[in-house]
Formats: sequence, structure tokens, C-alpha cells
Amino acid sequence: MKLTSVSKSEAARYMGVKGQPDRAVSELLDKAEKLVVERVEPKYIYRVSDIIRENDVIKIEGVTFEGGGIKKHLEGCDRAVLLAVTLSGEADKLIRQAAVTDMALSLALDCICSAAVEQVCDIAESEIFERIDAPYRTWRFSPGYSDLPIAVQSDFLRALNAPKRIGLTAAESSLLMPTKSVTAIIGISDTPVAKGAKGCAVCGMRESCAYRAAGAVCK
Repeated sequence: MKLTSVSKSEAARYMGVKGQPDRAVSELLDKAEKLVVERVEPKYIYRVSDIIRENDVIKIEGVTFEGGGIKKHLEGCDRAVLLAVTLSGEADKLIRQAAVTDMALSLALDCICSAAVEQVCDIAESEIFERIDAPYRTWRFSPGYSDLPIAVQSDFLRALNAPKRIGLTAAESSLLMPTKSVTAIIGISDTPVAKGAKGCAVCGMRESCAYRAAGAVCK
């Protein structure tokens, strides 16, 4: 996969810009976008699996997903997509190298990459659901969101063989490495699924969220 552009308006939002970015910020974002488009090589993998419900917990591909949030998210679903997306280590390298000489550019790169990984998630989801039979589906629900423990990341990645297939691993803190990466569960149902509220504003883990601390979001 190759990105040809990145949403600079979304990146500006990550930077905390309200309204239209001024000229200096726009130029920084233009420069950051150009570097990311030229050097980053996004990848994704996925698996469609049956949902197993045992003793009030959910299991997918042998991985146990705990918490009321994921149970509610997958209500009425009998299958799910396990998705892993990464911008690759090149994104982290760009941000790190810029930080040595130009912190403003480093921040712009960080925010462009955060916007880019969400774009790749959207592209991946669109491509996946063009290939598989899925009458209805939920939105993406990531480890660390709501009350789903982020500690499930390692098992999640092993279920997809992500370390070998796309070089995506989890640190001891369960943060993804490379950092500009996302894992998510998407439920599949034969009947319409409820459209519940989502986002940081309604997440019970927003104050201690590892994703937010790293400048990313789950969606």
C-alpha cells in the first residue's frame, strides 16, 4: 500500500489547531506530508474468525477479550475481523530524526503520521469488506479502549502472526512498536447492529489511555 496524500486538516486537529492553520503551520504540515508520503510504507493484515462466548468472556482466535465494552460492542455478532495496521518503523524514524534539529517539524510529522494511520485503517477496512461476506459490521474497537485491557495486545498480535508478517510487536507496556500502528476488532453480524457512542469523550479510560499519551487514538 502507498499513500498519495494525508489529511492535513486532521493532522492540524491533532496539533491542537482550532480553525484554519496559519501559514507557518500549513507549511510545516506540507513538508511533513511530503516526507511521509515519500518514505512511509503502510501495511495491514487481518483475520476473520468466529466469536466464541464462554463463561461470560469472549474469545477470538484463542485470545480472551475481557470487559463490558467489548461485550456490548460485539452484541449480535457471530464473527469478527482482527485487524492490525502499521506505518512501519520508517514513521518513527522520521519523527525521531526531525526531533534532533527541528522540534516543530517533528511535531508535525507525529501528527501527520497519526492522521495517516487512521487513513490506512479506513482503507484497510474498505478493502476487507469488499472481499468478505459481511451484511452488517461494527466500528473499530481497539485494545485499551473502554475497559478492554491494553495488555491483550501481545496475544492479539500473536494470533495474527503480526511480528513476522508486518514487523508489529508490543512493548512490555503493551504499546505497539512501531508506535504509529493500530489493532482493532470489528464485529460482523447478519442483522443490523446498534450504533453506540464512541470516541475519547465517552471512553472510561480516557484519563489513563496509553494511546492518547502516545499521541494516537483508537476508533
